Amino acid sequence: MNMYVTFDKMYCIPYIQVMLTNRLKVLRAELGLTQQGLAEEIGVIRQTVIAIEQNKYQSSVVLALRLAAFFKVRVEDIFQLKEQK
Repeated sequence: MNMYVTFDKMYCIPYIQVMLTNRLKVLRAELGLTQQGLAEEIGVIRQTVIAIEQNKYQSSVVLALRLAAFFKVRVEDIFQLKEQK
């Protein structure tokens, strides 16, 4: 399931579908963390980590900031917008 955002016609901007992708699995693996271990570190359940890694859940801003602080990176280093054509 992909999450899409469309832009308003009122502003004469063509409709562009955008998907939020992430590098969470890669960052987690680089530290040798399990999904459960990361979940415990950032205060969520393992299913949340799984859903984010599979792009089935879009993180809240608070959770995105927690992840960035934990990995000591910018939010943009974890999450990216990808245009769908």
